[in-house]
Amino acid sequence: MLRKAKARSALTDSTVSLTLLAGFLGYYLASLLDLKGLELITAQLERLALFSYPIMVAIIGVLFLKKTVKPTLLFALSLSYSGLPLVMSQEALLLGNHVGLGVTYVLLSALVFAIYLSMSKPLIGRLGSMLFTSLAMTISSFLVFSHGFITLDLVDVNVTLDAWFWLLLLAVFSTVIPSFMISAAIGRIGAIQASAVGMLGPIFTIALAVYFLNEPFTVMIGAGALLVLLGVGSLQFKR
Repeated sequence: MLRKAKARSALTDSTVSLTLLAGFLGYYLASLLDLKGLELITAQLERLALFSYPIMVAIIGVLFLKKTVKPTLLFALSLSYSGLPLVMSQEALLLGNHVGLGVTYVLLSALVFAIYLSMSKPLIGRLGSMLFTSLAMTISSFLVFSHGFITLDLVDVNVTLDAWFWLLLLAVFSTVIPSFMISAAIGRIGAIQASAVGMLGPIFTIALAVYFLNEPFTVMIGAGALLVLLGVGSLQFKR
């Protein structure tokens, strides 16, 4: 009861406005940019480029939240962003000339998501993770449906029952549940720690993309992926 009363008292106009902005950034705009990038590059490169967002969270903390620049951040920057060109160069040889544009989309998505994470911590502290995520996902759902109605000719959209089944699974198990879990994690351990805990995500994505999608995997791609993972992981190794 006390928690609910505290959350209701925190529902000021500014808090709700910032939460709706966070939903727009984290669940709509970041997802849209990421999917546009995924149209042009492999799932492996997309996940590695997107996984640079913990470093962006740390940079935002230095630039806007008055956090100090640590040598680990500079080391992580140099390591991760030296790994991405290795993967990009290999993918450009294998897939063509759209790799740069695809990575740009995904890096913009990572930046937007980093801003969302940085905004989330104080808002979750005021509203609680459940209410914050519910508000943020409500506005993002409205924006997604609006985007579809504006850009798609719904008469020509043909979705099979099997596709609806997989879309439902993706919506529940890959979007809704993880969103509540990441908000709860941010509220407890902070944005940087929560983002860096997901180091296994790119590893799983690379393995599944190679196995199920038959995406190419070379020594150079593996080396670049290792540099990106080590760079992001170095932010948390000491902790």
